[in-house]
Amino acid sequence: MKNLTDMMKQARQLQSKLAEAQEELEKLEVEGVSGGGMVRVTLTGKGTMAGIKIDPSLLKAEEGEILEDLIVAAHNDAKVKAEAATAEKMKALTGGLPLPPGFNLG
Repeated sequence: MKNLTDMMKQARQLQSKLAEAQEELEKLEVEGVSGGGMVRVTLTGKGTMAGIKIDPSLLKAEEGEILEDLIVAAHNDAKVKAEAATAEKMKALTGGLPLPPGFNLG
């Protein structure tokens, strides 16, 4: 029975570490850029948009479509970075062991 007790203890420790990792990811911010830095989007590690900065030269009516495209590109850049940070955090937490399909911190 000692092995079962040890396994339960390890499971509780992992659960605690997962909760800590979720908190850290909520505080983590990544920045995505597009248009040579003219548009910058900041996301949390969990993918929530925390901010956006737009170069004033893009705030013209005739630049609207370009601005929309740059915002999408910057958001996607930030999302990729947030996902990479999340994957790295989970890899460190699980010691590189693969998680079950569909398992994530979201």
